[in-house]
Amino acid sequence: MEDLFGRLVDAVTSRLHGPMKFRFILQPLLAAIFAVRAGLADARQGRPAFLWSVFTNSEGRADLLKEGWKHIAKIFVMASIMDMIYQFIVLRQIHPLRAMLVAAVLCFIPYILIRGPVSRLARRAKS
Repeated sequence: MEDLFGRLVDAVTSRLHGPMKFRFILQPLLAAIFAVRAGLADARQGRPAFLWSVFTNSEGRADLLKEGWKHIAKIFVMASIMDMIYQFIVLRQIHPLRAMLVAAVLCFIPYILIRGPVSRLARRAKS
């Protein structure tokens, strides 16, 4: 497990320089935009924070995860493809699993970290 985490950190940090480094801004930004939109919708509908609900609402967890995936799927696929293009250009080989791990870091983490706080802030501003 430590080796996998180390390789993931190395894969992400080694891609910060060189061709296609703009995606490290573009992909998290797009994920953040989708998270803000979803967080505002959560606030309008009076739903609790996304991540909190995923952990505490066992009967609605599948629906929440499906909704989150629907919002972020296109960005995830785009991030995976862009990383495979990077791998082909720089490494001359393609590792799809590594590309999906990098895409997950660039897409899911910003989405999860932003959606809940936006929902809370919008609810407070509305009060």
